[in-house]
Amino acid sequence: MASNFTSPFPIIPIIILLSLVSAQCVELDVGGDSTGWAVPSAKNQQLYNDWASSNRFKVNDTLRFRYQKDSVLEVTQEEYEKCRSSHPIFFSNKGDTLFNLDRPGLFYFISGVSGHCERGLKMIVKVLELENVSTPPTNQSLSSPSSTAGSTPLGFAASGFIPLLVFTVLSSFTGTVFV
Repeated sequence: MASNFTSPFPIIPIIILLSLVSAQCVELDVGGDSTGWAVPSAKNQQLYNDWASSNRFKVNDTLRFRYQKDSVLEVTQEEYEKCRSSHPIFFSNKGDTLFNLDRPGLFYFISGVSGHCERGLKMIVKVLELENVSTPPTNQSLSSPSSTAGSTPLGFAASGFIPLLVFTVLSSFTGTVFV
């Protein structure tokens, strides 16, 4: 039996708010929890590109580069291919660097230490348009700024959680439960 109760709360803004929950940005530890930003072993010079290609990046995600006695540079594609840059787009040598992916497209990163880029300390990150990101990130090390690496981000897998949450909220306003 359905109730004729009318909610004083507008339902459309609630649905919009709930849909935004799945668009949370995340912080990703470059290379995963254990690797960090360091020269890869000789047998895996594609380590960072393999890591980057196994993840989905969206605008406003943040990369965390952790390293010792090294640096990270954002460079152009040409500088990436040559493994050198005298005028990087971005430079840091602080050992714990946050980099915000502020636009869709390709980002090119290299080490600024001589010989490290040639030995595989470089990476290309492809940031997707927001509307192209329909599935949650996979195979990535995630952390929120106030938590430790590897913990779950604030975002949810929208495929199951959001519809259930919307149904529960709407049911509570109308007093109707469908079985």
